[in-house]
Amino acid sequence: MACFAIGLGAVLTPVGEPLATIVIGKLAKNPTLHADFFYMIRTLGIYIIPGIFVFGLMAVWFAKKGKKDGTDSEEEKLQPETYPDIVFRALKIFLFLIALNLLGSGFKPIIDAYVMQIPATGLYWLNMCSAILDNATLASAEISPHMAQGQIVAILMGLLISGGMMIPGNIPNIISASKLKIKSKDWIKLGVPFGLLVMVIYFLILLPTLLAV
Repeated sequence: MACFAIGLGAVLTPVGEPLATIVIGKLAKNPTLHADFFYMIRTLGIYIIPGIFVFGLMAVWFAKKGKKDGTDSEEEKLQPETYPDIVFRALKIFLFLIALNLLGSGFKPIIDAYVMQIPATGLYWLNMCSAILDNATLASAEISPHMAQGQIVAILMGLLISGGMMIPGNIPNIISASKLKIKSKDWIKLGVPFGLLVMVIYFLILLPTLLAV
């Protein structure tokens, strides 16, 4: 539940995660979108901020339940990180962003020819594949500055919500699963059914925006 909240909240500014940095960098090429530092929070904040609170409260509830059940002992197994580890990870993220920019440029002909023709409702559900693929990579391959606002919202919300369903879908998932020794099948038992429920709820909320394209 905490990873669902972190995955949503990190996208609100470009410093939060690579996806936001990539999206704003691509959309800045269209001046009419006004894709500045606060673009993501202006566009998605009304949907994301309430979700963060809900997921955060659920995380607290699960944490308290875990303590009562005596399942919070994993914290004792965590190893402190060193400064070289942090610097090395930052360098890898920097190189990752460069690679994503190149990837997005390479996919431009496909985006213009095919992705932009898909209705916003279809893009929302199509991006549920973010459950098994990194959302920043998919955003780089799909987002175009020539898309309608509804299509952009559909892609981003589909990526962000489904990113919590499986371990490979988001960076917080990967780190949490690694440190807490969570297996994929255990994550999926809760992540997939809960993620599908959240996808349906958000789809109903977003429907007027998606159909306005």
